[in-house]
Amino acid sequence: MARVGFVGLGNMGLPMAQNLIKAGHQVEGVDVNPHSVENLKAAGGAPVDMPAVAAARADAVITMLPAGQHVRDVYLGANGIIAAANPGTLMIDCSTIDVATARDVAKAGEARGLLMLDAPVSGGVGGAAKGTLAVMVSGPKADVGAVKDALAVFGTVFVIGEKPGMAQTMKLANNVLSATTMAATAEAVAMGVKAGLDAAVMIDVINAGSGRSRASDQKFPQSILPRTFNYGFATGLMLKDVRLAVAEAKELGVPNEVISKVLDAWETTNTEYGGDSDFTSIVKMIERRAGVVVGKEQ
Repeated sequence: MARVGFVGLGNMGLPMAQNLIKAGHQVEGVDVNPHSVENLKAAGGAPVDMPAVAAARADAVITMLPAGQHVRDVYLGANGIIAAANPGTLMIDCSTIDVATARDVAKAGEARGLLMLDAPVSGGVGGAAKGTLAVMVSGPKADVGAVKDALAVFGTVFVIGEKPGMAQTMKLANNVLSATTMAATAEAVAMGVKAGLDAAVMIDVINAGSGRSRASDQKFPQSILPRTFNYGFATGLMLKDVRLAVAEAKELGVPNEVISKVLDAWETTNTEYGGDSDFTSIVKMIERRAGVVVGKEQ
């Protein structure tokens, strides 16, 4: 994977591309944001104008895009990656998207002699910068094996299965749990504050006990208790992930009562604070209804 085309240099994609450059790969990057492209160039990458240009010259193409429709457009469009890439090129999608899109793109790529892996990641912007992400990969065993060491630049690689879309299902399961613990922790802390408890003391106790989660261990101390609400992940993206998880659960015919209720909370947060707000804003939504404030301004 010496020559890589990287499409999508956002909060996650840019540090991932930079880590590839540090590991010795040649990276050509594409993004709609000129500032992101300039940052890639400063790190030693080369900017290109279109995904098709990067795909035509790459041994592998990595995409990190916001939603399934973006993935379909970039891969399946008339001037997309699949039309431009040479047979044998490996396509790796690190986006979090619906399972059907992952399967459709893999099928279209296979028809042109291209190899497709879905490889969504988890660990946030900090994990992307540090190279400590969880990388979930699904696809043919030989193809996964060929790039496993290169993907380890991003973090720990977990091989989920050989069928397209399996890694996306794993990512949706992970993210709906993250969304659930965030919402539930916010409600639990608001309950305590309403009863007269100190939020910071509550978080210390929770983190020393059985209620500990990434929400209590990181998100509350870093972004909620100090009232900065700047953890670095958008409400709209979390809402997208929970919607996808609920839809997948319904498609598979498994119980989804809990996560459907969690989806309601994220829908409300998105309506009241906007998709661009930090996803920790769900606490504000709960505070408004509880009539309390969690944490203190610094």
